[in-house]
This record gives sequence, C-alpha cells and structure tokens, in this order.
Amino acid sequence: MINFNVPPYAEKAMGYIQECVKNQKICGDGLYTKKCSEWIEKKTGTAKCLLTTSCTHATELAALLVPDIGPGDEVIMPAYTFVSTADAFVLRGAVPVFVDIRPDTMNIDEKLIEDAVTERTRAIVPVHYAGVACEMDTIMDIANRHHLAVIEDAAQGIMASYKGKALGTIGDFGCFSFHETKNYSSGEGGALLIRDEKNVEEAEIIREKGTNRSKFYRGQVDKYTWINYGSSYLPSDMNAAYLYAQLEIAEEINDARLAIWNRYYESLSPLAEAGKIELPMVPEGCVHNGHMFYLKAKDIEERTALIDYLKSNEIHSVFHYVPLHTAPAGLKFGRFHGEDRYTTKESERLMRLPMYYGLKLDQVDYICETLRKFYQ
Repeated sequence: MINFNVPPYAEKAMGYIQECVKNQKICGDGLYTKKCSEWIEKKTGTAKCLLTTSCTHATELAALLVPDIGPGDEVIMPAYTFVSTADAFVLRGAVPVFVDIRPDTMNIDEKLIEDAVTERTRAIVPVHYAGVACEMDTIMDIANRHHLAVIEDAAQGIMASYKGKALGTIGDFGCFSFHETKNYSSGEGGALLIRDEKNVEEAEIIREKGTNRSKFYRGQVDKYTWINYGSSYLPSDMNAAYLYAQLEIAEEINDARLAIWNRYYESLSPLAEAGKIELPMVPEGCVHNGHMFYLKAKDIEERTALIDYLKSNEIHSVFHYVPLHTAPAGLKFGRFHGEDRYTTKESERLMRLPMYYGLKLDQVDYICETLRKFYQ
C-alpha cells in the first residue's frame, strides 16, 4: 500500500531528543525550542515566533491577542477549512462569518469579504489552502480601511510566500502547524508568528499561563508572578528537538516535495487537458511549498469511485474538509454570508493524492498510471 502520508523524519532527531533527556530539560522553552523559533524568525522575517503545542493553540493565542473579541463579535473566514480556524473564536463567544471560496485556489474569495463586514466585525482569517497564498493585498486593504485584525491560518504554509513575503508574516499574526501531516513535524505542534514587536510581551504572558515567566528566565525580573489570563501553550523541548532536525534540512525537504508535486502535475496534465479532471492552480506572485497535491473529479460520485479504485490498487487517497457551515457546530455557532456557489460543490469534488517526504517518483508514476487507467 502506498500510504497517503508518512510523517517526516531527519536522522539527527533521536540524538537531539537524547540530548534533551541527558540535560534534564524536556519541558517548554528549552534549547531546541529556542533553536526552532530563531530558525523560523530568520527564515520568515517575523518579529517573533513562539512555538505552541499545536496550530489550534497558536490560533487561540492569536484570538486572545486581538483586542475586544468577545460575545457577539464577528470574524470573517472561509467555511472550507479545519475546525480549529473557527473554534479559536467561538471559544471567545464570537461568531464565525463564512464567505464563499474561489474555485481555482480553494481560498477565501477576497472579492466577497467586504460585503460581509459589519459593525461587529473584528478580524479576517484567511486560510492559505495547500500552501498557496490568498490574495493578501486585497485582504490587507479591506482590513486597514475597516480597522480589522488579520490572522493568517498558514497551517499548511511554511516555506511558501506571497509576492516575496513569507506566509504568516503579512497579517497581524500567523499560525503554523507542525502536525504529523505537515511538511515539517513535531508530531503535534505549531507556532505563532507575531508581526509587530508591541504584541510580543502580551503574547509571552498569555502563553506562559498568564505569568511573566519568560522575562524571569531572561533575567529581566527577579521573580515571576501572575499578570493576566493565560494558558499553557508550550510544547515539550523533545518535540522541538524532533522538529529542529527537519528544519536543518528544510530546503532538501521542500525541494523533494516540489519535485513530487511537479511530477504529478506534468503526468496528469493530459487528463486535465482532456477535461477528465482539474488540477491545482498557483496564481502569479505565489510560491507554494508542495504541501498537497489534489485533483478534482466531476462530482462526489466519481470522486468516491476513484478513491475506491485507487484503494483497490494499493493507493491510499483521501477527500478533505467538510465545509464548516454544514456541520452541526457550524450551524450552531456561525453563519454563511452570501451564496454558497463553490464551497460545497468544490469540496465534494476534491481528493488528495499521497504526498510526503520520502515518496518515490516511481511511486508517483504508478499512481498517475492508475489514474489514467480509471479514466480509460
């Protein structure tokens, strides 16, 4: 069976984890947490990176940092995303306002955002699907004119960019994921990217249970105390050690994923040209990271048949998000603004092919040949 995903692994990881254990420093904010944070700051240009236990927690932390998000306030986002995008704001009592997506990128349709803005709107949350950037110039213009925060859900976006800017660094805050399905993984894990220095101290306090413990560790205060509300968003340094080994070879991993992505695209282009399937589109000015390769079948029935056919040929493929506005919690906590022209229809056509560091090009060729046989 060709698996859909195999978590990334770098050879130095076990040695780094053993070093944590040997040094008796396995809790948060140890040596490797600092190494990972510094690597991300240097790579992306963000003012500050704080590792978290998940992208979910990074988004929750961002929601706590946006002033005045509370009961009855509204946050604009696509419905085609993971539940954590909405959960972070529902936990604050806010209402997720879902708008339709673009069928070409599966990202939020930037042209529909402004019509969804009300006097209760506090933030926009663009989701960079498959590591392909949303149209951030338009989104930032809307946010600036209406005095809204922008929180980038860049869970799939590390090593990707928009017009030369790293995803996660354009809005006020950006959120990365290091889940086992991502390009770089700590098993479970994430990171909050903070654009403006003025927000760093408050973020550190909330991340450290509401205390100024981070300043204490840096020797800036002689003892730490409870300053504000907060929670524990720190990952174990062993998780960071596992991740750092991959970040050291980040370019190698990125190049390998892009080679796989390009092989899929070239091999399946004849099927797309024949009108059998649709392939991903990367807009001009966007540099993606090979996070995902998907195709779109004619409809949900054909997609189901195709997934079953691949499975019968020892290939594991999957569909993706069920739109949030159709889910029980989405109906309870959120609302869809405008017409759902594409979100549901396109989500029912999309299926993801195996994609991971270590997938062989001859395996990609076999997958593509199997797809061609299905359509013959």
